[in-house]
Amino acid sequence: MTVERKEHKVLIANRGEIAVRIVQACRKLGVDFVCVYTGEDAASGHVRIARESGGEKSLFRVASYHDANEILSVADEAGATAIHPGYGFFAEDFRFARRVTTRERKLLFIGPSWRVIRDLGDKINTKRLARGLGVPTVPGSDRPIYDEMEAEKVARSLFDFQIQQGVSRPLVLVKASAGGGGMGIEEVYDIDQFRSVYRRIRNYALRQFKDEGVLIEQRIRDFNHLEVQIVSDRSGKNPVHFGTRNCSIQSTGLQKRIEVAPGFDPSSIHYDFDAAKLLNDITEHSLAMARKVGYDNVGTWEWIVTRDGSPFLMEVNTRIQVENGVSARISSVRGEGGVDLVAEQIRIGLGEPLGYTQEDISFAGVGIEYRLIAEDPDNRFTPWVGRIDAFGWPEHPWLTLHTHVPTEESYEIPTEFDPNLALAIVWGENLEQAKQRGAQFLDELTLEGQNQLGDELKSNIRFLRTNTDRILRF
Repeated sequence: MTVERKEHKVLIANRGEIAVRIVQACRKLGVDFVCVYTGEDAASGHVRIARESGGEKSLFRVASYHDANEILSVADEAGATAIHPGYGFFAEDFRFARRVTTRERKLLFIGPSWRVIRDLGDKINTKRLARGLGVPTVPGSDRPIYDEMEAEKVARSLFDFQIQQGVSRPLVLVKASAGGGGMGIEEVYDIDQFRSVYRRIRNYALRQFKDEGVLIEQRIRDFNHLEVQIVSDRSGKNPVHFGTRNCSIQSTGLQKRIEVAPGFDPSSIHYDFDAAKLLNDITEHSLAMARKVGYDNVGTWEWIVTRDGSPFLMEVNTRIQVENGVSARISSVRGEGGVDLVAEQIRIGLGEPLGYTQEDISFAGVGIEYRLIAEDPDNRFTPWVGRIDAFGWPEHPWLTLHTHVPTEESYEIPTEFDPNLALAIVWGENLEQAKQRGAQFLDELTLEGQNQLGDELKSNIRFLRTNTDRILRF
């Protein structure tokens, strides 16, 4: 299949660092692009690179990144043929993807097909699909339960399972199946209290969501968070993986702060299980699911791995993720490094065949990705608001840094968005070298600023530095 890239123009429906990377990928591929921005984001690097690369015709100001009508209106006015949602905003909105591809003036959606997004975005459906393929999932119900006796039976089985696992204080989660954002969830430590909690959650769910269905799940503690990076073309028949990564170092709000590829390092760290086999198992499980659903773009299978090496599929993210670059950094295709998964996503999203198989992909070294954020880790990672006056770092062949923050002038962090500043990706021949280089980068980094009260900028640099030593350890 031949695709004329020059015939395409990609509307980048996002902002910040990922918008910069999509512009760079489009330029690499020879694909035209158009960016959107809001008034608050006028000083963002994605606006600057769009203007420098494509002129004013490549920029459209919008009132909001969340307004689908406005985004599509810009697409029509700019003559776009495709939309790249980046991550966040519309990236996993199957209704938006469906609208993009089925409207009178059809556009390509640079992501999985809307049906795949819909089916895998439903956690209950994903769990049911996984179990049908023998893929381990978090123990618990795979459908809403409306019967109290059935619910208690599931809960008792989960308590028994945890006792068998040596859990000293087992518990289960009782969740409103139609809820979200942490609403309608209670923990139960005593099975004798289960019925009263079940009734309370069922009544709450009926009042709040008009659906009294309840899910019963085991709460898993003391785990590592691993991911498998999957890529497949529009045929959906030949998915490949670009390895695993470990995202266990997180904020108190369970937001990722350091990601490492590959997901474990049995060559230098002792684990109480066969780590190499574990990585292979979760990779094969992820590929099996991708083949089953006809997955047709870039996606991530997220896993929980307990201290004894038991894996449980948590969810599937049907989009490019922030940490895609750390997986790309350790990967080569037919011996050529410098894999760009954002460019791959665009290329196959426009209809080109993948052009390589799993046998063509190899891995070398260890990658570490740091998320540089203006926040206060000592105060529950509270976002910091103010002006950045100095931001810089020495260049190294082992360092890649992605940012939308200007480095030659001051930058006021927009209060409308998360204060993410940059992604730094460090590579080493082995884990120890990668850690040493990571520490060196953080020590050399210049990041200064102040708020309106004159208080110094707060960032997570010290948190990243402190936690570098415990990378890939439980």
